Amino acid sequence: MSTTGRSREDAPQASDIAGRLATAEFVRLVAGADADSLAGAGLLARALDGNAIPFQVTVARPWASADRATDADLTVAIGPTGIDGDLSLSGAGSASGAAFEAARELDAESADPVLALAGSHMADAPTTADLAERAGLERRPGVAVPTDDLADGLAHTTLTHAPFSGDPKAVADTLATIDDEADDYDRRVASMVALSVLDDSPSERAAETIGAALRPYEGGPFETVGGYADVLEATVREDPGTAVALALGHDVREAALDAWRRHARSAHAAIEAATTGRYDGLFVARDDGDVPVETVARLLRDARSPEPVVLALTDGRAAAAATPVAEVDLAAVFEGTIDRLGDGTAFGTRRRAVATVEAETADVITAVREAIQT
Repeated sequence: MSTTGRSREDAPQASDIAGRLATAEFVRLVAGADADSLAGAGLLARALDGNAIPFQVTVARPWASADRATDADLTVAIGPTGIDGDLSLSGAGSASGAAFEAARELDAESADPVLALAGSHMADAPTTADLAERAGLERRPGVAVPTDDLADGLAHTTLTHAPFSGDPKAVADTLATIDDEADDYDRRVASMVALSVLDDSPSERAAETIGAALRPYEGGPFETVGGYADVLEATVREDPGTAVALALGHDVREAALDAWRRHARSAHAAIEAATTGRYDGLFVARDDGDVPVETVARLLRDARSPEPVVLALTDGRAAAAATPVAEVDLAAVFEGTIDRLGDGTAFGTRRRAVATVEAETADVITAVREAIQT
């Protein structure tokens, strides 16, 4: 069985969402396991709290079903969730951007543009400029990291992948070659990171995406908004409970950073250890064990892959990520793959999708290749 989560009402207006929320007695918010969806859930939850409307927040993953029995009279699906919500915040733009507009309609005081900006930072179609203006934030030279310890931040960032990723000592040794008394120290660090990524990658995509990790906005509960986004994205996959608490505005900074570091080490190590293969239009990475395939697929797409679509595989789990130029709908690709190979669950968007699938690796690769080429 495959599940793609077709909603009953697609891309409603902010005023419509706010109106439905305002009249609900109990709201269930189901967020996809990514920063954009999580931030969207946090924004709506804070607005509901400001109106004393009870709510529940659930993070949806294909290997941990979000179909839980509750007494909610309104279920809102935010991003890729694999469920049919009464309302759905997904589509061409960022879920967090749409949630921010709805939250402003419901409770303007609780609508946090910094949280919306952090979520949108990781979206396939970010809306950062407008949100940054609303938050009154400006960019500064340097790199988007969540900690004041630059070696720690660069070693564990999941905004990109470089030869030193996952290794704080290697980062510290590299930083030691840069004069920390120089007036343009932050710019030199940014240049070092960009060159390290590009020298290690044959991918044109790496040159296009490295900018997301540079010239960060300052603000929020972490050192930079990009660092905030990084922590949200990693933590929602590593420790969903802590991630939800973070999105709700609770003081879980240290627990979130611990989860971010664990997730980053696992993802970067998996990239280096993966068995890879290149096909026409598809780059495949295979690992054994409990590997964060979603993050691996995204990082390979953005920093390593010479092909427009990446498929990351481990025991019973798969994730795919595609560049904007790839003429493919990954949610549909995985749905077709599950239908062909047997029982499993899959959902996602055109550019990112996840699945559980019990089949031989070669069979999964073949099914995905054929689906992409049709």
